Amino acid sequence: MGGLLSEIGKKLAERWFSLLVLPGALYLAVLATAHALGHTHPFDPARLADRIGAWARTPVVGDAGGQAVVLAAVLAGAGAAGLAAQALGALAERLWLAADWRAWPLPLRRAAELRVRRRRDRWETAAHHYDRQREEAARALALGRWSDPADRHAAHRGMASVSVERPDRPTWCGDRIQAVAVRLDRQYRLDLAAVWPHLWLILPDAPRAEITAARESLTRATALAAWSLLYLPVAVLWWPAALISAALAVSSRARTRAATDTYATLLEAAVRLHGTDLADQLGIDRTGPLTKELGTELTRHLRTDPPAMSARTPHQSGRVAGVREP
Repeated sequence: MGGLLSEIGKKLAERWFSLLVLPGALYLAVLATAHALGHTHPFDPARLADRIGAWARTPVVGDAGGQAVVLAAVLAGAGAAGLAAQALGALAERLWLAADWRAWPLPLRRAAELRVRRRRDRWETAAHHYDRQREEAARALALGRWSDPADRHAAHRGMASVSVERPDRPTWCGDRIQAVAVRLDRQYRLDLAAVWPHLWLILPDAPRAEITAARESLTRATALAAWSLLYLPVAVLWWPAALISAALAVSSRARTRAATDTYATLLEAAVRLHGTDLADQLGIDRTGPLTKELGTELTRHLRTDPPAMSARTPHQSGRVAGVREP
């Protein structure tokens, strides 16, 4: 037992160091560089070396006690910066996925609603173009003619660049996750929100590990957006920090889209491959693969119905027993 706890503690320390301390230490190093060089000498290594040497010669770091205090301060500052980035990253992820955008504060909700309408208009235009390309290809096939699929594939990429399904959220990443639920409901009449928690509990180790890794990759990608925000104020002292902020923002957008697509693909694949295993666990009679009938049965078994008004207690219905309302 002691060995297991020791191993767990070691892994937690490694994650804390790699996810919080190292990026935070890099941030503090850039902040120190900004303070040392400023706008007038943004790329002067000699000036930076002189400043670092002067700081190293201060009496505070002249003995072992002072050096320990400085090291502890650096670690604490790096950890604090890392925690701030994690908090901002969680907020960025919530905005990027926008699962609850209809419950956002009114100004944000209005802006999100406007963006959803604009994305729907763009998607419908692209979808109509794709449908025309498919119809032309079908007519050519019926007449025995060969048609170049390049235009059809380009039209499909144009539609998917907006959203893989009809937009319902203000962001591409949010719609990519939502598309999993839309597709499973359309093809199998399966409610992903009701089925997924139960399916997750019976998944084999290999798909669970893949999905967990994809989810962690998504979290790390959104954390880059947080770091880009933290580096932006440093540009007030040292303008190259604005370039670092921009590079992190661009990288975060690309990595977040890729991680979201991978995560959504794995979610959908897990349901398609292991939905029948869940039916077996629930004792539902079936033959063959996942179908609309089986998806409907799984949803019926696992969806929780809201309580009826007549079944609520007096306290739940807003009344207190023995007290008459005016």
